[in-house]
Amino acid sequence: MEGQAITPSFGTIQSYFSFPSQYVEPRQVDVWLPPNYSSENEYSVLYMHDGQMLFDSTQTWNHQEWGVDETMAELEKNGYKVNCIVVGVWNAGPARHSEYFPQKPFEQLPKHFQDSLLNLAKRNPNSYLFSKLVQSDNYLLFLTSELKPFIDSTYSTLKNPQNTLIAGSSMGGLISMYAVCEYPNVFGGAACLSTHWPGTFTVNNNPIPTAVLNYLKSHLPSPENHKFYFDFGTETLDALYEPFQVQADEILRNKGYNTQNWITQKWEGADHSEQAWKARLATPLQFLLKNKN
Repeated sequence: MEGQAITPSFGTIQSYFSFPSQYVEPRQVDVWLPPNYSSENEYSVLYMHDGQMLFDSTQTWNHQEWGVDETMAELEKNGYKVNCIVVGVWNAGPARHSEYFPQKPFEQLPKHFQDSLLNLAKRNPNSYLFSKLVQSDNYLLFLTSELKPFIDSTYSTLKNPQNTLIAGSSMGGLISMYAVCEYPNVFGGAACLSTHWPGTFTVNNNPIPTAVLNYLKSHLPSPENHKFYFDFGTETLDALYEPFQVQADEILRNKGYNTQNWITQKWEGADHSEQAWKARLATPLQFLLKNKN
């Protein structure tokens, strides 16, 4: 899937087909610019995982997309000034799970369970869940020490945490939460759609949610200058998430988060798909971008 030029229906995209890194393997990075982009203005930046799924369903494996450009157009049409750049970071294919699984919670799992995950867990009968060791800390180093400096030097951006945001779904939701907790002085907000708390595809005898929630409890940054959006549907894989999201909500509430800096939303009837995330993307975008600049 590497090396694809993408033409959005709204705004423009500049693609870097093999963005280099000393921490992770090279990958395509797509930078979406709003129609009014000008170097005379400064823009918030939203980093989004699974970049190949964001803009063009004709080039995705399942013929679905997030519709980021269409959602931005809808917001603009409704009178919302889109003063934001979107950086779509492509996933690493077979290494996606290894890059998106929060590393510190993983390292708190019993050693035998870690080994079982790395060597035995499967996505489907033909492919293993992990193609390599968990390396989400390296993935975040790539985002914060290589990609962000490039974006900030190439484009006219607002560089402070309040205007540096991150978003993703499923495992992308987990790594977005982890990014804000690990780098609270870089990222000021995260949108975590259909957050994949189980880490695998079963909740039975699964210590992963507890490890992730314990990490969140001890690393959640101050609500004074951070924002979180969480959500979940009720169908397919999303049907697993509500009990764990309820626990995460309690952690946020106890830390002092309120409706000004935190939303959790349940989407009845929504499944685990780009089509579902596209249908509700305007909600987290408006929440994260509200009162910026």
